[in-house]
Amino acid sequence: MISSRPDFAAALAFGSAALLTALIVPLVRRLGLIYGLTDQPDSRKQHTTPMVRLGGVGIVAGFVLALLLIWWLGGFVALPPERDALIWTTLAGALCFFVIGLADDLFALPPLPRLAGQVLVAMAVWSQGVRIGAIDLPFGWLGEAPGVIPLPDPLSLLATVIWLVGITNAINWLDGLDGLAAGVSGIAAVGLLSVSYSLNQPAPGLLAAALAGSCLGFLRHNFNPARIFMGDGGSYFLGFALAAISIVGPAKGLTSVSLLFPLLILSLPLADMSAVIMGRLSQGHSPFYPDRRHLHHRLLRAGFSHRRTVVLIYAFTQWLAALALVFVNAELRFLWLGLATAVLIAVVVLCRRSLKREQAQADLQGH
Repeated sequence: MISSRPDFAAALAFGSAALLTALIVPLVRRLGLIYGLTDQPDSRKQHTTPMVRLGGVGIVAGFVLALLLIWWLGGFVALPPERDALIWTTLAGALCFFVIGLADDLFALPPLPRLAGQVLVAMAVWSQGVRIGAIDLPFGWLGEAPGVIPLPDPLSLLATVIWLVGITNAINWLDGLDGLAAGVSGIAAVGLLSVSYSLNQPAPGLLAAALAGSCLGFLRHNFNPARIFMGDGGSYFLGFALAAISIVGPAKGLTSVSLLFPLLILSLPLADMSAVIMGRLSQGHSPFYPDRRHLHHRLLRAGFSHRRTVVLIYAFTQWLAALALVFVNAELRFLWLGLATAVLIAVVVLCRRSLKREQAQADLQGH
C-alpha cells in the first residue's frame, strides 16, 4: 500500500499526471479543430493563427485520473475523515472553477458573471472547511511572541474568498505567452509539494504533485511555439487548485495557515496582477480593461524574445519557491536556495548577453 511510502506516492502522482495529460491534450486539440473551437488572433495577443483554447480539459483529465489512480492504490486511505473531506472539497471546487472558465472559453462570458460565480464557489468551499480560519505569525508581530490570530467567521470568509479568487485570476492574467501560466503553476506546485511534505501533510502534497505533473504534460504541447492554449478553464483550474492546496497543505491545523509560504511562492503573479489593476484604475479604466501592462508584455517591449521572457519568469518563480523552503525549515533548504539563486543569476546573465548581441547585430545591419 503506497500510503506508507508518501515519496513514492508523490512520484507516481506526478509521473502519471504528466503522462496522461501529455496523451490526452492532442486528442482535445484534434476535437477543437474539428468543431472550430479556436481562439482568434488580435492586436493584444501574441499568436497569429487560430489556436484551440481547450487545453484545460486535458490538464483536468490528467489530474483527476492520476488522483483516482492514487486513491485506488490506497494513497489516501490513512487520512482522518475531516482531512479526507478537505481534499475532495478542494477537488470539487477546482472542477467548479474549471467549468466557469470553460463556459467563458465557449460562450465569452462577461467579467462580472464570471467573478460572481468564482465568489459563490469560494464561499461554498469555505462552508465545507477549506478556509483561512487563523493567521499564523511565525516571527511574531510588533515584537510579540510568535502565535496565531484567530479570525471570526466573517473575516475568515472574506480572507478565504479574496485568497481563492485572487490567486485564480492572477494565474489567469499570467496566461499571456506560450507556456507561461503552465510553467509558473508547475513550479509553484512543486514548491507547495515540498512545503506540504516538510510540514508532514502528504495528502495535499499528492494534489500538488499531480498538479505539477499535469502542468509538465501540458507544457509538452504549450511551450513556444504552442500548439494549444489552456484557455480560461485551464488557468482557473490551476489558480484555484494552487490557492486551495496552499490552505489545506501548509497548515498546522485544519483552520490555521501561515500565508507567508504560499504568498512567497505565488508572489510574482500576485504582484503582476496588483500592478496591472492599479495602473488601470489610475487611468480611470475598469480592472478588467484589456491592455498590455503585464510583466511579460513589458519584458517583450524591452527587447526580450518570447522564450527568454518565459524562461526569465520561470527562473524568478523557482527562486521564490526555494526561498519559501527556507522559511519552513525544509531539509537541505539552503542548498536548494543556493542552486535556485545560481540558476536565476545564470538565466539573467545569459538573457542579457543574448539581448545585447541581438541589439548589436541589429545596429550593424542598420548601418
